[in-house]
Amino acid sequence: MNSPAWTGMLPVDDTEPYVRDTGGPGRPVVYLNGAYADQKHWKRVIADLGPDYRHITYDERARGKSKRSADYSFEACLRDLDAVLDARGVEKPLLVGWSYGGIIGWHWTDRNPDRVLAAVTVDAFPVGLTGEAGRERIRKMFRQWRLLLPIAALFGLGARMSADEHADVNIELNQIAADSVPILERLTRPMRFVMATGDSLGSEAGEMEQGRKVLAQVLATNPNVKVSAKVASNHSKILRNDSPAVAQAVRELAATLGSVQ
Repeated sequence: MNSPAWTGMLPVDDTEPYVRDTGGPGRPVVYLNGAYADQKHWKRVIADLGPDYRHITYDERARGKSKRSADYSFEACLRDLDAVLDARGVEKPLLVGWSYGGIIGWHWTDRNPDRVLAAVTVDAFPVGLTGEAGRERIRKMFRQWRLLLPIAALFGLGARMSADEHADVNIELNQIAADSVPILERLTRPMRFVMATGDSLGSEAGEMEQGRKVLAQVLATNPNVKVSAKVASNHSKILRNDSPAVAQAVRELAATLGSVQ
């Protein structure tokens, strides 16, 4: 079906995510952002894939051009994805999520296996800082960054939230990620991982690489989950420096799915 292009604000709950849909007859690919990132980080991947695909991006609550909300929870993000798919008439997307967005992709796919063709995860893995020590470390980090957060938001790397709200999002995410091994082990839809290398902002030396190793348990038990590539760039720079690897993972999956439904 040849869908029309559309750009605009989409009312959801008490907010309005900013949505862009390139339209066209291609397979719909829906991009899920990092925790505080906006949709512009996908521009290189979209350019690499080109017009053979229908690209749908959106800014989560208080990110990018989207409006603020009273609810920044993980469940709210799942509802926003539902709303975007319903509004754009997308029945079976190919989901591509980076970091936080990758974890959204796991959980949405697990809950809606008949509504997803496949998913690509860009450097997210089932591990996180948990417990009181982990929560305190996260809160301390965002309080130290509190003066930089408004500046980061201007570059699509922060949300229009307080330092404590940023921390709340991160604390919830770390717990959900740490509890997600069973989710990944039971996924019935094809999933490909593109993994980064090394550390990222806020992580300690070697911590990210240790976290990535947790994925080995999933790879050993679920044949639907595979690693497409491990690239040289780190977590923060993977979409900028290694977009071709992400685009290739999308193409690999699309090739296994046959013609557009």
